[in-house]
Amino acid sequence: MDYKAYFQTHRDQHLNELKEWLSIPSISALSEHKPDVKRAAEWLAETLKKAGLENVKIHETNGHPIVYADHLHAPGQPTVLVYGHYDVQPVDPLNLWDTPPFEPAERDGKLYARGATDDKGQIFLHIKAVEAILQQEKQLPVNIKFCVEGEEEVGSPNLPKFLEAQQELLKADAVLISDTSLLEKGKPAICTGLRGLCSLEVHVQTANTDLHSGSYGGGVPNALHAMVSLLDSLHDAKGRVTVEGFYEGVPELTEADHAEFAKQSGDENKLKRDLGLDELYGEEGYTFAERTGARPTLELNGVYGGFQGEGSKTVIPKEAHAKITCRLVGHQDPQDILNKIEKHIYSHVPTGAKATVIQFEKGNAFTIDPSTPILQKAAEAYEEVYGTRPVFTRDGGSIPIVETFSRVLAAPVVCMGFGLPDENLHAPNEHFNLENFDLGLLTIVDFLKRV
Repeated sequence: MDYKAYFQTHRDQHLNELKEWLSIPSISALSEHKPDVKRAAEWLAETLKKAGLENVKIHETNGHPIVYADHLHAPGQPTVLVYGHYDVQPVDPLNLWDTPPFEPAERDGKLYARGATDDKGQIFLHIKAVEAILQQEKQLPVNIKFCVEGEEEVGSPNLPKFLEAQQELLKADAVLISDTSLLEKGKPAICTGLRGLCSLEVHVQTANTDLHSGSYGGGVPNALHAMVSLLDSLHDAKGRVTVEGFYEGVPELTEADHAEFAKQSGDENKLKRDLGLDELYGEEGYTFAERTGARPTLELNGVYGGFQGEGSKTVIPKEAHAKITCRLVGHQDPQDILNKIEKHIYSHVPTGAKATVIQFEKGNAFTIDPSTPILQKAAEAYEEVYGTRPVFTRDGGSIPIVETFSRVLAAPVVCMGFGLPDENLHAPNEHFNLENFDLGLLTIVDFLKRV
């Protein structure tokens, strides 16, 4: 079958459908968007039905819904479970978007919208690939199941319980996920490792009210000073995290590991230019690829307090706040890391200040052997369509549910991403390169046939 011609003929239709989905502001983190998240789930369910999937059902949870569908008419053939998410990140700061985040716009061969690459655009490829095979051949080469959630961007709090309770429904020979990226334009990659994740907030309080900096300055503790001192204690001058026991369970890189990371290392000087940086930063003794793929981190995501309006205000703030996330590797346990950070914070609170720590999401790291046969099938599909063999990478991002799928379903997880690292996921002007929209459809069809 000429799938290239099929997808070209239906390209405008497919993109218009995707734009319709992208226009729904399914921001899972913000309670005011709960109706929009539900609307995005309903849109997805209807689209799965139109594509020819069966047993489509919206499963309610304690949070946002999980959408399930299947097509099980290939006796004796493997069953592939496709996972993705239809929820998206908040859009702040809105003023940095060139076009409104929920008014999809095509520019220079790219589709701009929140969720374009993470992950509506990528999961949409699987729906249209399955639809194309059914349209062209009237049957699928494998059995297919879809499990698409609406809470990935808030740590998938309800999906693990769903997996445990619905093991028979979700039973599969492999799990297929497109929520990662190529190495760079024209160079596909198969992710064989993802970092784990944990997050927390720190709140510091000093006096019971903001104070005049003339009347009290130099004589009372300042919450912002206390917070800066506290946060500075979390790293040393060489970029290492100073929390006691933080590196327990972190595997040391072998010579083979260093060699493998060298294959995926890009031009660090170009990276600096692209990002407008004079220098890169991180743990001493490791390359950028190693720091972001195989080493744990502790990052400040937001620090705020005091007066932030226009002009100046001579005030000593009574409180300050910080949001922190850690990316974890190897056998680091997210709960253990959170407990260790909390202990560190309470033991380093400056005189005159009080601290409160609130723990949030937790997710384990994931790894899989690149020689796993189904990963080799994925590599063959990429090579057929992109004309080059993919690199097996360990990515710096976290998809906490990947490890859960692997463990609960006892199935290999194939991470076949079609995004690019510079597509601004989680940032203003998120976009999806339409070249990979086109090639991704062909790659998924080829992969399903090889499986």
